[in-house]
Amino acid sequence: MKKKVISLALTFSLLFSSTALAAPAPELIGTSAIAVDLNTKEIIYAKNIDEKRQPASITKLMTALLLAENKKPEDNLTYPQGAKTQPDYSYGLNVHPVQAGETFSGANAMDILLLYSGNDIAYMIAENLGGNVENFSKLMNEKAKALNMTNTNFVTPNGLDDNTNDHYTSAYDLTLLGEAVYNNPWVKATIAKKTSEVKSSNGPIAVIENRNKLLGINGNIGGKTGYTTKSGRCLFTIYERNGRTIATVVLNSEYNFPADTKVFEDMEKLVEYSFTADKQVYLEKGKELQSITLKYKSIPFIGPTRTIKVPVTLHKDINLYDTGLTPELNYNIDDVSPWKLSADKPVGKVDVKIRNYSESYELFPNISKMQIIKDNALYYILALLALIIIVSSIIIIRVKFKRKKRRKKSLFR
Repeated sequence: MKKKVISLALTFSLLFSSTALAAPAPELIGTSAIAVDLNTKEIIYAKNIDEKRQPASITKLMTALLLAENKKPEDNLTYPQGAKTQPDYSYGLNVHPVQAGETFSGANAMDILLLYSGNDIAYMIAENLGGNVENFSKLMNEKAKALNMTNTNFVTPNGLDDNTNDHYTSAYDLTLLGEAVYNNPWVKATIAKKTSEVKSSNGPIAVIENRNKLLGINGNIGGKTGYTTKSGRCLFTIYERNGRTIATVVLNSEYNFPADTKVFEDMEKLVEYSFTADKQVYLEKGKELQSITLKYKSIPFIGPTRTIKVPVTLHKDINLYDTGLTPELNYNIDDVSPWKLSADKPVGKVDVKIRNYSESYELFPNISKMQIIKDNALYYILALLALIIIVSSIIIIRVKFKRKKRRKKSLFR
């Protein structure tokens, strides 16, 4: 059936309502935070999710993704001279000295990058893939664009931002990157490791540990930490529980050195809320959403054309998480004959969209063809009377004509 599409973005926020009190959203130290269900794409929690923030070492997830897409675990990467200039934490500076020209396997490079968060290894990957850091940043931004990370610009491969204010992203954009990480087997497997044995071509074996303190606890299957003076303490994580997968981000939290607990406490609050949060009624069933205008003839094929406004309603509630984000409602209305209207037959759908989440709900008319008949009752009565008069007149004329004909015949007998 041919459809005409009516798109309407709500320009006002509708208040959520529920018969039960919803659990309050957690208060976090982090100035930006988000939780997204990776299966449904629903945003469960939102706090300044589009605010541009420095991501610090969470940047290395993008570097890791590009490494996974361009190299194999058994490929070798050459350690460049520039990598030796990178500050803490760097493998060659803090774990074991590495000379320019030594090599790391792709597997070891990935582990050091994501578990130990080696700044020098990120630099090494950038030069091996892009030729230099500037070219690699272009690759990073091209990938960010492909992932629809619209509030993101990468300058460095490791997230160091001392010399730039142009290295930034947003909490929402990091969930898009996180989804790509989750869907990449190599990167996903790496962030799930608690420890790894690594080495350079000429160096000894070293054991490195994952800096994600929540790994393996309550469903945490991976994540990435970050910190600079500009960024504050940052954390990205992925959790799996009861068949659900939720990606979470906290940016610009507190770095309470040396305990370093605040961002992880923020994350635990966010995760517990996200797995237990209930949706709230956004639009109730039976609520009139809009009216569609239909044209019809009171008597099919004849008579004047009339119009009728048909309110459309829902037969079930639209439930959404209470995030403060206003959904976009896109109406798709079928070409409907007014004479086929039925309260139980849908006349179209409304698509409810928030970012990458979308769900369709059927729309039903709250009037039927009987209402049209009732609205035109007087017209039908008058039409019937007119028809009776016309038929009666024809009958009378025919009767008179037959009588006249009989008289003529009787005169000629």
